[in-house]
Amino acid sequence: MEIKELVKKQRDYFFCNETKSYKFRKKALKDLLDCINNHEAEIVKSLYDDLNKSDIEAYMTEIGLVKGEIKHALKHLSTWMKRKKVKTSLSQIPGKCYIVKDPYGVVLIMSPWNYPFLLSMAPLVGAIASGNCCVLKPSIYSLNTSHIIKKIINSCFKNEYCDVIEGGRNENTELLNQVFDYIFFTGSADVGKIVMEKASVNLTPISLELGGKSPVIIDETANIDLTAKRLVFGKFINAGQTCIAPDYVLVPKSKESELLECIKKWINAFYKLENNKIKDYPKIINEKHFNRLLGLIDSKKVYYGGTFNKEDFTIFPTIMTNVEYSDLVMQQEIFGPILPVLTYTNLDEVIKKMHDLPKPLALYLFTNDTKVKNKILQQVSFGGGCINDTLMHIATTYMGFGGVGYSGMGSYHGASSFYTFTHKKSIIEKGKYDLPIRFRPYGKKAKDIIKKI
Repeated sequence: MEIKELVKKQRDYFFCNETKSYKFRKKALKDLLDCINNHEAEIVKSLYDDLNKSDIEAYMTEIGLVKGEIKHALKHLSTWMKRKKVKTSLSQIPGKCYIVKDPYGVVLIMSPWNYPFLLSMAPLVGAIASGNCCVLKPSIYSLNTSHIIKKIINSCFKNEYCDVIEGGRNENTELLNQVFDYIFFTGSADVGKIVMEKASVNLTPISLELGGKSPVIIDETANIDLTAKRLVFGKFINAGQTCIAPDYVLVPKSKESELLECIKKWINAFYKLENNKIKDYPKIINEKHFNRLLGLIDSKKVYYGGTFNKEDFTIFPTIMTNVEYSDLVMQQEIFGPILPVLTYTNLDEVIKKMHDLPKPLALYLFTNDTKVKNKILQQVSFGGGCINDTLMHIATTYMGFGGVGYSGMGSYHGASSFYTFTHKKSIIEKGKYDLPIRFRPYGKKAKDIIKKI
């Protein structure tokens, strides 16, 4: 089926109003959960084939999170869908005011390759819960996972309700030339600009989940060993191919040596190199990204690591020191297992530098000083983050996740996913009486009353 025909078919189906009922949405979510359970082994295999993810990492970082999103939506859907009563102002009496939660219609979800199952299905949960029809476009780079996503969706739903378009740049372009009611894009800022430009033609609302250089700030009071342990976890999971991975570290000069030794210790504990391989260690997605990452490694500044395997596109955890903001590795989002460490002497200088840089998707602060914590939270803008940890702010259905400025716009997960794909209609329902002062002719008395109201 051609893309244009599919979008029209979904729009016609949406206007039949079947997708809007609580019963329909609940069943769709349950069917999706059942289908994921039935195909879990195939999902695990596809993630291994695309990224060399272990079964544990596949479940922990993708499958389990999607299941959690579905179960959370099923639990709270009836509450989310309810009309919300709001206060009626004096000027609207007699009457009542409320907000109706309305699906947008036909939505497009475009997902990336680094967490190909999670970043396709998690926003889809929100689109289904909100009563929309959906076209899902996974990345061509993670082809095996794209195939299983299509298999799952086609076994769950009619294509006039939800369908998957596979392919590359041509299909992306054709999709963006269609009229959608909402577009949800996860990927790079460069492609995000194209999506936003295309959406602007039809004034289509969008969510952009992008990335950026997410900093780690460590102060004098931090527990350095615990910091290093959590930093190594957050940086090197999925071989650093995570949009919210710690991109670089800022540490006081006095703590640099201790931090580097602790990072090295935890890398050796988590990623044991045997016969030039690390068991269950993800690979770089393709040769293009593999070569790009190798180009960021300055051998003169490698403190630890720096080795790689061209046969399977593996780059081992690498730490770089004596790094300056002008270095190539600091000019782009790394999106790989390379961690630059920079030093500072004054926290105010760090904050000032943050103001000069694009707003990051995440920021990680390691401190035991409440004043430092409050200072960073109040003075630095970023999408979201952690105090004394990395990544874990994404692993909850009770908070939304999203970027700000260059790192994106919009939010999802849990209730935020529902509201992302929902238009809130503001309604006033009037009684049969009117305030006389509302209508002409207006006398002086009416003017005085209107001013008071």
